[in-house]
Amino acid sequence: MNKILLHLEGVAILLLSLYFYSYNQFSWLLFFVLLLAPDISMIGYLFNNKVGAVLYNLFHTYSLPIGAVILGVLLSNEVVLEIGLIWSAHIGMDRMIGYGLKYPTHFKDTHLNRV
Repeated sequence: MNKILLHLEGVAILLLSLYFYSYNQFSWLLFFVLLLAPDISMIGYLFNNKVGAVLYNLFHTYSLPIGAVILGVLLSNEVVLEIGLIWSAHIGMDRMIGYGLKYPTHFKDTHLNRV
């Protein structure tokens, strides 16, 4: 049941991010160009599993994109808001399809399941 709830949470975040992105009439070209940008954090795995997991998890938790969204709203900065919404959509998409935060043991060991 917990796994299903985490997948549904991902769907909800993805849909909310898409809604607010559309509501603000931001560029869909930029959205699709940057949608997979957080996955660049996987480069940490070139060093070792621990560095890879830390870097991947840093870019795949909701804290930073939510902070960017809040900062974008408070500063009326559309670019920061766009980046925050795209970033949160990416994480929601990952959770929806089953990619979770990584354990330092192996890339495939996540808080959702083994991929």
